[in-house]
Amino acid sequence: MADVELEEVYAFLVQYPPFNELPDLALKNLVAHVEIAYYRSGVELLQLGEPIADLYMVRSGSIEVYKRNGELFNRLEQGELFGHTGLLMNRKVRFPATALEDSLVYCIPDAIFFSYCDDYDVFADFFDPDSGAQLRQAVSNLADNNDLSTVKVNTLLHRQVVSVAKHTSIREAAMLMSHERVSSLLVTDPEKPLPNDPEDDDGQVIGIVTDGDLRRRVLATDLNPATAVAEIMTQDLLVADDNTYVFEAMLIMLRQNVHHLPIVHRKRPVGVLSLSDLLRHESQSSVLFVRGIFNQQSIEELANYAQQLPDIFVRLVKEDSNSHMIGSAMSVIGKSFKQRILELAEDTLGPPPVKYCLLALGSMARDEQLIVTDQDNALVLDDSYDSAQHDAYFAALATFLCDGLNACGYRYCSGDIMATNPMWRKTVSQWQSCFEDWIEHPSPKALLHSSIFFDLEGVYGHIKWADTLNRFIATKAKSSQRFLACLARNALNRTPPLGFFKDFVMEKDGEHKNSINLKRRGTAPLTDVIRVHALAVGSRTQNSFERLEDIAAANILPAGKATDLSDALEYISMVRIKHQAMDIEANRAADNNVEPEHLSSFDKRNLKEAFQLVSNAQNFLKFRYSNNRAMQ
Repeated sequence: MADVELEEVYAFLVQYPPFNELPDLALKNLVAHVEIAYYRSGVELLQLGEPIADLYMVRSGSIEVYKRNGELFNRLEQGELFGHTGLLMNRKVRFPATALEDSLVYCIPDAIFFSYCDDYDVFADFFDPDSGAQLRQAVSNLADNNDLSTVKVNTLLHRQVVSVAKHTSIREAAMLMSHERVSSLLVTDPEKPLPNDPEDDDGQVIGIVTDGDLRRRVLATDLNPATAVAEIMTQDLLVADDNTYVFEAMLIMLRQNVHHLPIVHRKRPVGVLSLSDLLRHESQSSVLFVRGIFNQQSIEELANYAQQLPDIFVRLVKEDSNSHMIGSAMSVIGKSFKQRILELAEDTLGPPPVKYCLLALGSMARDEQLIVTDQDNALVLDDSYDSAQHDAYFAALATFLCDGLNACGYRYCSGDIMATNPMWRKTVSQWQSCFEDWIEHPSPKALLHSSIFFDLEGVYGHIKWADTLNRFIATKAKSSQRFLACLARNALNRTPPLGFFKDFVMEKDGEHKNSINLKRRGTAPLTDVIRVHALAVGSRTQNSFERLEDIAAANILPAGKATDLSDALEYISMVRIKHQAMDIEANRAADNNVEPEHLSSFDKRNLKEAFQLVSNAQNFLKFRYSNNRAMQ
């Protein structure tokens, strides 16, 4: 083969896994052994059972691969490989292949194939049918080089928590801060009993004192330094879990205007982050956008300000953020709009007659919201709520909120899952009774509501009620095998868009003809599967990726399958996200419908693998939560 041809083969192979992971010398050696074959349309390349001595790669054209019974198994395009199954199974063809159209194929000798499987793990893993390596490699290529999307706050904790008892004097506390060279101290109450359940409380920590408190509350007021530190501490601590991403922690601190954020692991403090620790990770456009939301003085100003949101979304995508970071950022922004609108509502309507909490539901609660979204919300009211006395206020509050969100681009929910619907304004006790009824009597409507309301987060007001409800759901659902079986069956209603021949199944008519809805047929079925497993193990987390961590820890899935599902969710989400960003840049209305003809062969191949993992996960769901198991 001429040098020019070798360079052409090298330039082609280096674009695709697993060749792009090989050392340069190894790849050049492989290229030197490649042979090129041409097959006319209709020619059979491989016959069942015949000896096979090469790994094949489609350079151009299209190849159809068949099952033993003659049924079509797959249709391969540029950059896709075949023949490896036969090589790994006694060098006999297991899947016959025929050229669908005139095709050019690269042939890699079996000696090179087996030698590289022995010498390079990344090469061997790619062809391992159980490793999920092809999709994992694709997800890895999407990973953010910017720490924002991959670094969690626990990696920034470099020292033990520094704390003092509440009776410690201010002078002693200040001396300890100076000695330890810290700008804050956590305050504990040694007399406070520790809870039986470590997830129910923050232990003995009751407050925080910062150097700012010493300036404002001691020096500026000439307070006696012998005063107990409890007199100047900040109570009602705002905390973040140690699994929180740096980006999320930064948004929390800016939103609440705090410079120190205690970090907890299973509700126990493990460190304190200062704002200065995080600034180097700042993504200014998104962070400052959140801060700007709270500077707007009317719904009109908020609506005008919200017009920048598509640009914020596109910038996040262009920064190569992963789907978790983008979903988290967009969710925090959405929650901030809700918070500011409710502040304006209370300014207009007056203070609420009883305590309340606004719940975010669905993707916003899971920190998985994107640019194409509607509003799902509900109100939790104090048990002292009296409909005759108080409903007029909360009906007006809900209308103010939902109208304001719609003006800011968060569309009204077509299913009327909004606080404006009286059904979704309940007291804490009523919500618990409602959730208990859904779990104990899993009718189709109850299951539909469970798939929405069981992803919930407190956004504004007395948000601890949301924690109470999450704990209630996790405890009740875990102990109800019948409910889990019904919810699992309900999770099979939305299937991934793969046909019998592993071709994409597309919309047949209407506005989105010949497209795939990546939410309805991709991320939604997967989040449904994950939710069932999460409830089964009693997980209290909301985000699908974090739920998968709890599921993996509980060992209810076969080894490695939780990682496979995480990879599948990440890949489908990123294809969906990038499609929406492209729509925005082209001045089109962003949607979830992707036309496969506009996807690269790389994306097509990996989407098919991701969808297959979703299908496999649904099949496992049928087995694990079958009716027979539910009755045991």
